[in-house]
Amino acid sequence: MTTLNTWVSVPKNSDFSIYNLPFGIFSVDGDEPKGGIAIGEQIVDLSALANLGLLDVNTTYFRQSTLNDFIALGKKITNKVRLDVQRLLVLDNSPLKNHPEVFIPQQDAKMHLPVRIGDYTDFYSSIEHATNVGKMFRDPENALLPNWRHIPVGYHGRASSIVVSGTNIHRPMGQVKTNDMETPVFQASNRLDFELEIGFIVGKSTKLGERISTKNAAEHIFGLVLFNDWSARDIQKWEYVPLGPFLGKNFASSMSPWIVTLEALEPFKVQGPEQQPEVLSYLQYEGQLNYDIQLQVGMSAQTSDETVISESNFKYMYWNMMQQLAHHTVNGCNINVGDVMASGTISGKDESSFGSLLEISWGGKKPFTLSDGSQRTFIEDSDTITMRGFAEKEGIKVGFGEVSGTILSSK
Repeated sequence: MTTLNTWVSVPKNSDFSIYNLPFGIFSVDGDEPKGGIAIGEQIVDLSALANLGLLDVNTTYFRQSTLNDFIALGKKITNKVRLDVQRLLVLDNSPLKNHPEVFIPQQDAKMHLPVRIGDYTDFYSSIEHATNVGKMFRDPENALLPNWRHIPVGYHGRASSIVVSGTNIHRPMGQVKTNDMETPVFQASNRLDFELEIGFIVGKSTKLGERISTKNAAEHIFGLVLFNDWSARDIQKWEYVPLGPFLGKNFASSMSPWIVTLEALEPFKVQGPEQQPEVLSYLQYEGQLNYDIQLQVGMSAQTSDETVISESNFKYMYWNMMQQLAHHTVNGCNINVGDVMASGTISGKDESSFGSLLEISWGGKKPFTLSDGSQRTFIEDSDTITMRGFAEKEGIKVGFGEVSGTILSSK
């Protein structure tokens, strides 16, 4: 990897290094949202750069409340914008040194959802997570359902309730029926959970009837975000047969504001786990299509500082993103720029890497302790969940920032 040195002040351990330069939508002092790129603790105002004639893209693409139209220009253009900004931040005689107004402190900005999300699909692609859930709810000797090793299982979620990091979430209400109840009751969920996930943003649309192969799937992925698919396990348990997740999932999902491009993550590609039995031809692939992204989940309460409760890695995923996209479209389903596809809960092999409280507390049977000594099995009101992620290799770090949310009482 070529060594790059920027003249911009970037904290040593920043997620937003010169090698990253993720895209997002921000606003300042109530002004209209617009496009930016993160570098260190600052945001490069892309509309200001375009106005100065330093980008080959009309400023109108960056003066919109989402990045959809910009992303739809295609990777040839969007990649060039990122590399042009990178060059301007590295050049000793950069014209940006004379335009400090181009840089906005992140602490002064409000972040928004970076894309207009038309559709959202959530997969179930961690074999460790699926096995753990199967052991809890079904036969421990046959934890995986017969189809799991053959298809990237998924479901269509609710796009309207995806919110940007920092948005508070009200505890959902719904029908709950425990094993000792004859009939269900209507109540607030008391088994509220998070799911540690990574989502990808569709960067190239397809037409109805068109299929995407694992070979060209990367052309249709603009970049990745951290994703928390909040889950009400008690509501989910009662409703999921026979059609799967509904009210237990659709009340909210939280997404990090910065989209880290696939190109920035290229150096961190690794081989995924061996898939047995051999998958069908349309799911077969060549090369390294998993990503070594370190992940962390922290939990805090009003009375306690944050406690790290999970440390996992995106490289564990059994089904990779290219296979997910190939499967999603093999029947001719069309996708659109801005659609979000989430990985499903990311769990590793040991308890410290489990990606949900369902697993960490083993269905509520194993309480864990926060830093103030209080115990949890699931999320209580006023608790905050914060997820972080980064890739690092040879001293080069490309990070996602964080996605956080605080649970409020039911309305």
